[in-house]
Amino acid sequence: MQVGVIASVNEARTDQFSHRTAIVIDVLRATSTMVAAMKAGATSIVPAETVMEARALFRPGDVLGGERFNRKITGFELGNSPLEYRKETVDGKRLVLTTTNGTRAIMKAMRAENILTGAIVNASACARAAMELRRDIVLLCAGNNDEFAIEDGLCAGLLLDRLENQCQQSVETDDFGTAMLALYRNRSANLLETISQGAAGRRLIKLGFGRDVEWCSTPDSDDIVPRLNGDALTKC
Repeated sequence: MQVGVIASVNEARTDQFSHRTAIVIDVLRATSTMVAAMKAGATSIVPAETVMEARALFRPGDVLGGERFNRKITGFELGNSPLEYRKETVDGKRLVLTTTNGTRAIMKAMRAENILTGAIVNASACARAAMELRRDIVLLCAGNNDEFAIEDGLCAGLLLDRLENQCQQSVETDDFGTAMLALYRNRSANLLETISQGAAGRRLIKLGFGRDVEWCSTPDSDDIVPRLNGDALTKC
């Protein structure tokens, strides 16, 4: 099994996804929030690249969520904190979500045969789901404003670690993947500390979202894996 790793959405090319399973990673916070929303009972999540597109996709009864530069969008019901997505707000509802980096990364991966959204919180389940699809894999780190984000790299390393542990065949990765696997194994006992010291982690903590950083840094706290079916993410 071949597993490629892309450092940020800005570095992704569409030809890297053909005939592969793509796992889109945006630890802080889009893909973590997607897991939280589905755990709280959201029936599906429609990713939108722009605010205008999200408004156009909204239908009566939907929940409109998202952020730009870590802040809730004016007029939207919810932002991008996983702690906002509770049963009383999203249970049984379709969520239309747009974020600065994560939903854009999903759109960039649209030529993949399968698209899963992965995070630290669902890493083992996501690795399992990807293996069951029996395709080579590309891990797309969304990054932070077109630059590499350490939390996404750690998650890529964690996914590689889980794939190696679960796979009955050898897992081969590229040089960047090898570096991210080494980074994860070196920092696996200090994930929260490392993520909190990254640029996105520091910014969120400064804005009062320290609990989000903690929640998003807990490995394998959930087994929900969102998968794109048509234009919406549903549970695998």
